Amino acid sequence: MKKVGILVGREKTFPEALIRNINERGNGSVVAEYITLGGVRYDAPPQYDLVVDRISHEVPFYRATLKRLALEGAYIINNPFWWSADDKFFNYSLAHKLGVAIPKTVLLPQKDYIKGIVSESLRNLEFPLNWQAIIDYVGLPAFMKPFDGGGWKNVSKVNSLAELIAEYDQTGTLCMTLQESIEFDQFVRCYCIGQEEVMIMPYDPRKAYLSGEQYLVDPNYLAPELKARVVHDVRTLCSALGYDINTVEFAIKGGVPYAIDFMNPAPDAELQSVGEFYHRWVTDAVTNLVFKRLSERRERPRYRWDALLNPEPRRVEAVASASEQATRTVTPKRTAAKKPSGKSRAKEAK
Repeated sequence: MKKVGILVGREKTFPEALIRNINERGNGSVVAEYITLGGVRYDAPPQYDLVVDRISHEVPFYRATLKRLALEGAYIINNPFWWSADDKFFNYSLAHKLGVAIPKTVLLPQKDYIKGIVSESLRNLEFPLNWQAIIDYVGLPAFMKPFDGGGWKNVSKVNSLAELIAEYDQTGTLCMTLQESIEFDQFVRCYCIGQEEVMIMPYDPRKAYLSGEQYLVDPNYLAPELKARVVHDVRTLCSALGYDINTVEFAIKGGVPYAIDFMNPAPDAELQSVGEFYHRWVTDAVTNLVFKRLSERRERPRYRWDALLNPEPRRVEAVASASEQATRTVTPKRTAAKKPSGKSRAKEAK
């Protein structure tokens, strides 16, 4: 029997539906349940073959526990090591290199710092910031948002330099990004499960959460060519980032899908929020993913911390190109080998 653990926060309908789906399909050979955690021993035996993580980004104790479970061979959805290291600003930079359209974005130094950080600690920072140069590059209006946040928390739209500075002064120790505002014609949010299965959801971020008006079910919302590009970009981003569960949001302007948010490894899937159609789709897709991952042979560890601690030696010797080697190589003359005489053979035999 294989065991699947579900680690959750306040959500109810999605984890309950997922557990029910897995247990019905597993028929005793695969069992899913909520995880219960107390004091975790460093040498505790493994309890789960796979864990679906929905909350560890907000609870450090959970994140540390998941890393420990990964060490024991459990497959964690999503990878806790990469999730800990990832951030939205890196995502934007990576996406740009992958050919995905991204709004102009600037990373901003924090406004405030933790106790113990003094002016001498920040000698590498430009001060004061050249705010005018920043907005000349990004443009106005623009969105200021945390470089590693989510759920539209601490996001503000600014329309002038004065508004930007006023909002920045309220951000405290949060590290923020300033991003060009795409005044979109269309907006979609896309589930991506297993880095392959994509569901495009027409979505209006201007509507209130749980209003029932954020998500629409319209398979023809995007023109065929635009839909193909969105699906391609979603798979490109999620494959590059390695997330098994993620959502990617696009603000579409003039036929160009701009990816504005794609670090959502625990995306909303609640029935009251996304609606019955999308709730059922994502529950079934994640169920299929769980059984697929459980069936895969894992001959090598999926988490390569050992490569970080014991890296393979780097090659340090200089190697000439093929043409250079050809000019330097001296081909030795072949000479006939002399056969040893019988006398010498006899001598060697003694």
